[in-house]
Amino acid sequence: MGAHVSRQDFEWVGSDEPHATRRKLILEKHPEIKSLMCVDPRFKWIVLTLVAVQLLTFIAVSHIDSKLILFLLAYCLTGVINHSLSLAVHEIAHGQAFGQSRVLANKLFGMIANLPIGLPMSVSFKKYHLEHHRYQGDDVIDTDIPSRFEAKVFTTTFTKLIWVILQPFFYSLRPLFVRPKPVTWFELLNAFVQLSFDLLIGVTLGWHVVVYMIFSTFIAMGLHPLAGHFISEHYIMFTKEEVRKRREDSQSQPCGDQISLIPETCSYYGPLNYLTFNVGYHVEHHDFPSIPGIRLPLVKKIAPEYYDNLCYHTSWVKVLYKYILDPNVGPYARVKRAHRGDEAKCKDN
Repeated sequence: MGAHVSRQDFEWVGSDEPHATRRKLILEKHPEIKSLMCVDPRFKWIVLTLVAVQLLTFIAVSHIDSKLILFLLAYCLTGVINHSLSLAVHEIAHGQAFGQSRVLANKLFGMIANLPIGLPMSVSFKKYHLEHHRYQGDDVIDTDIPSRFEAKVFTTTFTKLIWVILQPFFYSLRPLFVRPKPVTWFELLNAFVQLSFDLLIGVTLGWHVVVYMIFSTFIAMGLHPLAGHFISEHYIMFTKEEVRKRREDSQSQPCGDQISLIPETCSYYGPLNYLTFNVGYHVEHHDFPSIPGIRLPLVKKIAPEYYDNLCYHTSWVKVLYKYILDPNVGPYARVKRAHRGDEAKCKDN
């Protein structure tokens, strides 16, 4: 079964979510960053191109019988594009298609980006994801954090491997169990549009293509290089000693007290950002969620003193490898905060 994880609980802190404070500090010193807070006009066309490519792929796949070829296509092509589209949905949730004020247009466009993914998720994703930003680490509200069930069951090398493979199921279903919300009309519309699209694909190209489409989505969100971002973003994978060493080795010194010894948000700087709308620039994204992904590298360039001294990842493959094999990392390796209004006592580290 492999080594058992060493953590017995989450990393409880008494401080507030850190990014609002960092945002204020950075903008006071670099107000020019506000000029980056506008829609990238290329984004919509990139998304539509990806959807069109998937449609052509589905047509081609309908004529392929080899399961091995279908698996390789799902893992290396269709799954990659579907993962990219899921991150386009993430961008759209932040208003990056038509701007923050055009809520309806963004929701409808999100449903279009959702189509090749196979399952309706764009509207529900936004409903929970924006809370993850505002209440990062909140014991009740932040559904990005593994449940107690996950943290207690997936505790060995083997079970962590299973958890990574099944990660898309936990990521998508966890909110429905730990923080259920009433279904909205837009969610029903999202489901209707998606199921109609699936029906159209099934009737015209064959139901095996629908299965292939959904399988591609899940395989690329499990044990897949792109899926490393799910773990790299907020799991504690650096020790306090590594954080201190990074500070000492960096030519840029920490500004104020905005940098914690507990790296609860980490960025990834590597080539896979080109396939994922720069989701790897995750500290920058949480600092400025209104800035489109394509401009996040400019945030780091403008304010290096706030980012160069932070620990970061260079490989999502290594992130997955470390998560599975390192006993110091597991579902409990997340920062948590007591829910506002709760009387539960925090173990402040």
